[in-house]
Amino acid sequence: MSETSTNNPLIPLNTEVLEKSSFYPTSDVRRKWWKESVAYQIYPRSFQDSNGDGIGDIRGIIQRLDHIKELGADLIWICPIYKSPNDDNGYDISDYQQIMDVFGTMADVEELVKAVHDRKMRIIFDLVLNHTSDEHPWFIESRSSRTNPKRDWYIWRDGKPGGLRPNNWESIFNGSAWEYDKETDQYYLHLFSRKMPDVNWECAELRQELYKMTRWWLDQGIDGFRIDAISHIKKKPGLPDLPNPKQLEFVSSFDYHMNVEGIEEYLNEFKRETYSKYDVVTVGEANGVSADQAVDWVDEEKGKFNMIFQFEATNLWEKTLGTLDVLALKRIMTRWEKGVEKSGWNALFIENHDKPRIVSTWGDDKEYWRDCATAFGTVYMLMMGTPFIYQGQEIGMTNVRFPSINDYPDVAAKNFYNLELAKGIDHNEIMQIIYITGRDNARTPMQWDDSLNAGFSTSQQTWIGVNPNYVRINVAQQEKDQHSVLNFYKRLVRVRKENDVFTYGIYDLILSSHKQIYGYTRTSDTKRAYVLTNLT
Repeated sequence: MSETSTNNPLIPLNTEVLEKSSFYPTSDVRRKWWKESVAYQIYPRSFQDSNGDGIGDIRGIIQRLDHIKELGADLIWICPIYKSPNDDNGYDISDYQQIMDVFGTMADVEELVKAVHDRKMRIIFDLVLNHTSDEHPWFIESRSSRTNPKRDWYIWRDGKPGGLRPNNWESIFNGSAWEYDKETDQYYLHLFSRKMPDVNWECAELRQELYKMTRWWLDQGIDGFRIDAISHIKKKPGLPDLPNPKQLEFVSSFDYHMNVEGIEEYLNEFKRETYSKYDVVTVGEANGVSADQAVDWVDEEKGKFNMIFQFEATNLWEKTLGTLDVLALKRIMTRWEKGVEKSGWNALFIENHDKPRIVSTWGDDKEYWRDCATAFGTVYMLMMGTPFIYQGQEIGMTNVRFPSINDYPDVAAKNFYNLELAKGIDHNEIMQIIYITGRDNARTPMQWDDSLNAGFSTSQQTWIGVNPNYVRINVAQQEKDQHSVLNFYKRLVRVRKENDVFTYGIYDLILSSHKQIYGYTRTSDTKRAYVLTNLT
């Protein structure tokens, strides 16, 4: 696998040669700072530990900002740093307006925001609005009695006769989506972990409290939000059982809580009450939203967000256990590119904190490691949309194989392991699946150099193990090698930034039936660029 040019990932053609070509006028394109940005996602627990406790923190991020700046990125997205008991690595929030002790303080956050802005960069925070922690004061009140004023802030139901749960919905983290509360003799809904009860968006009082908190953060000077699991906030009215022809104990419930009809009322109100009043960027995690529906979510006039993350492309490999269907990838990405080209915008990504490393899943992380890392970077980075780089992606970090389930902190992996073990599945067989699909593949510490713990921490014990290949895959080594993955990414970002055609030019697929080459053009009123990448 290799890109068409080792030094330049595309072949821009001389405009004189293209005088007779038909170009797309782009002079009326609405320029926005977030369209011209390259974003960088930080998973704070794994980025940089500044105080030697084995856990990444806010001051560690401040120490490493220049790495992001030198990469060429100018928009930073930070995963949750709010107060949390950490059942799901911070996505279970117990106080939206306090910082988790291991990460630092509000004073550290203020310093971070200033340090980012001083470098002419911007920063967005993760906003989790579908659920809270079960240790949030709101839920503690809600569960205290059936008559508590905050009872309706969460979703409570009676069980069915015979001690059965309210319905047969399966949690996204496996098992039932319902947890029994003995004190009040009712069940509460949790689409994710049992320690992450879903809030009730049907409750106007709850919604106003969420909006108030959102405005508070915007007033702290941050530049927007990535909004977590936002397509799940509306549930099918009545919370009915799902069809269950296979007589399963619990049934995958996405159809009844993902992009359910009526969600747009909540999203429109949320926008109107919060970020519509600020010059910020919003990125929705919109699982279940199709390319055909996307323009309703991201339309520049009537949309709910500036852009959304879609998972059709990154879910491709799960269907084929690691081999990439290039033709399917072309179909999906082209559908999304063309679907929003007139009045919307895409958020482009190939890695994040919930997905295994792309070079190990779509590619070959041994013999063709560099070729895979650079080719996958090229193919998405030059499309229409704002590209997001996940920490470590820019050096080609790979999946990891730890021997024991105890080496994996991820609650979803532990739930899966225990459920499969209870079915009698062999330990090694279960671990093979976790090696391929586990979220902790993306959460091992950032590999800065070849010193202890890859330069991430001076602690003898880090919160999660370091990938042993840090001795050969690390930032310090790649900075010195002009042909490294890191320096390739720096050139790629620079090419995008220095050529407007890669921001505002129209995307068109070429070589549509070729099973190895992903080719497309970006065309403005004065330029056309060809991007050709061999993905096999």
